[in-house]
Amino acid sequence: MSNQPSSPARPAPRTAVKPNTTMAVTEDSADAPTDAAPKDTGGVIAVTRALQVLEAFALGESSLSLAELSRRCSLHKTTVLRLARTLAQSGFMVQREDGDWRLGPAAGWLGARYQAGFDVQNVLEPALRELTLATGESAAFYVREGNVRTCLVRVEGPQALRHHARMGEGLPLDKGSPGRVILAFSGEPGKAYEEIRKKGYHWSIGEREQGVATVSAPVFGMHWRLMGSVCISGPASRLPAEKLEALAHTVVAAATQLSYALAGSSAAQSHAPVRATQWHP
Repeated sequence: MSNQPSSPARPAPRTAVKPNTTMAVTEDSADAPTDAAPKDTGGVIAVTRALQVLEAFALGESSLSLAELSRRCSLHKTTVLRLARTLAQSGFMVQREDGDWRLGPAAGWLGARYQAGFDVQNVLEPALRELTLATGESAAFYVREGNVRTCLVRVEGPQALRHHARMGEGLPLDKGSPGRVILAFSGEPGKAYEEIRKKGYHWSIGEREQGVATVSAPVFGMHWRLMGSVCISGPASRLPAEKLEALAHTVVAAATQLSYALAGSSAAQSHAPVRATQWHP
């Protein structure tokens, strides 16, 4: 039997605990991972989610169920319900008797105030109507919003067969003549854009949407500040390259007159004076 003393027992290893770690489960953590918000975006998660709910409605949809809103937003139904009820308090959403949700009057009023900032009724719509009468095609005005272009106002042409654009829908800048004109006169480098700046207009056939032809020209405000682009559009079968080239001069003339009107120049004053407008970038 050994008389050597036994080694002292080693203490059991302790599990490292990270400081400031909480084990509490919040209400929204049960919704993960679908409710997970992007990190380090600098935004407010609740506001981002509320905008997701408003943006879930597609053009022409009068109402959506809570389940469909949840699916489109990738958020838990309880979260969507809480957001919808909050938006309803300010009139941005309304719950129908059958339980479905629709956009409220405040959403429409917000869009109307956005358009009012561009003086649609006094300047843009009359100019587009004149362009439609002169060309026989639909006319539209596009503005840049970040990295996309949106159709601010549109006047349909008299033809039965015509191209339909969704107002307010974000479209790529690098596809289609309205966006390429905006890029060119925003200083986009490259031979193609230099050519657009040289000509003062651009036309395209089937570039963004198959079978659709457009021709566009830039519109400026005070101090040659780019406001957007005006364009006419129609089916490619009716607007081949030769026709687009011929109509380009009419579009450029309309864009020039619109530029004078938006800049408040006396050169564009008609018998019915147009008040000066204030535009945002």
